[in-house]
Amino acid sequence: MKVMSINAGSSTLKFSLFNMDDESVIASGNFERIGMEGSFYTIKYRGEKVEQDVTLENHLDAINILLERLVSLSIISSLDEIKAIGHRIVNGGSLYQESVLITDKVIEDLILLKDYAPLHNPAHVLGIKACKEALPEVPMVAVFDTAFHQTMDPVNYLYPVPYSWYQEYGVRKYGAHGTSHRYIAKTISDILGKKDLKIISCHLGSGASVCAIKDGKCVDTSMGFTPLAGVMMGTRSGDIDPSIIPFVMEKEGKNASEIIDDLNHHSGLLGVSRTSNDMRDIVAGMNEGNENCTLAAKKFDRTVVNYIASYYVLLGGCDVLCFTAGIGENSLETRMRIVELLRPLGFELDIEANNCRGELKKISKGKKKPLIYVVPTNEELMIARDTKRLVR
Repeated sequence: MKVMSINAGSSTLKFSLFNMDDESVIASGNFERIGMEGSFYTIKYRGEKVEQDVTLENHLDAINILLERLVSLSIISSLDEIKAIGHRIVNGGSLYQESVLITDKVIEDLILLKDYAPLHNPAHVLGIKACKEALPEVPMVAVFDTAFHQTMDPVNYLYPVPYSWYQEYGVRKYGAHGTSHRYIAKTISDILGKKDLKIISCHLGSGASVCAIKDGKCVDTSMGFTPLAGVMMGTRSGDIDPSIIPFVMEKEGKNASEIIDDLNHHSGLLGVSRTSNDMRDIVAGMNEGNENCTLAAKKFDRTVVNYIASYYVLLGGCDVLCFTAGIGENSLETRMRIVELLRPLGFELDIEANNCRGELKKISKGKKKPLIYVVPTNEELMIARDTKRLVR
């Protein structure tokens, strides 16, 4: 059974085509700069890589070109081979606690929920509609980043603000990266052969979040009403004192939207280092004695450690600490610094085992808990699994 996972952004479309009989990747790729000048696509399959500049006026153009290339490159013999499509959806609010088959009602709900993810949900709807127009008979599934976090207790998802804000406007913590954290929990549970585990999952990439998981369910997570909250990220600030916003608005003559843009796109590693949002550049700068890069890395470590320590207490201990995503999987220096700060809680790193990038590996010393693992995430596969299950 061939299933395609789609992740549509405001100007991008990423895809993976799976053979779900063995969960192997048949092809994957990106369509970039949709609706902009300089648009192009990249498709990888059977060890080959095809790149081409192409005009992409909208998401339907991207979908149509993708489907045409899948056949013309002999990746599949015909479009009839695609039996289902799964779509990554950033925010399903409190309406969706699990993945669902996409109906007209689901599409209407995603449009109504756009205020909770204004940069993402409208793009997801475009991707869904484009697929529906190109392949009208193929069933589709919505997989929500927020669904995994719907098991949080109100004590953890409510903010200490007027309760009417929650009742009338839905102001609460929704979290993000739920599909990734769910994949990590499932993978670790399978490896250890246990479901009753206390897991702290660290999805550390350009976007970053920490999640407390008990018995396979989310107890709390660092991202909040939007993905801007939580730990320091590549270009996002993470948690700050909200009073900073009106203060800087007055100082710089900016409106609220402009300040939020600064917090989303000009803060985090980029804002503090003043050089880059890429941890590889930050580490290189540290090694060269750049004080701002050193400060950025230490601040990143501290915000992550603060959440890990908080969740250690919340869970009543920790069986497994997991690192995933771009930084978590590949920056052995960052893992080393973070675990060193966690030594008072009993975390101990195996320095030799930690010398790895992008591979599933235990990197803690011995067999005593808490264990530490690097687990490469695979959100696309999780989407495909949900899609296969629901369609069948």
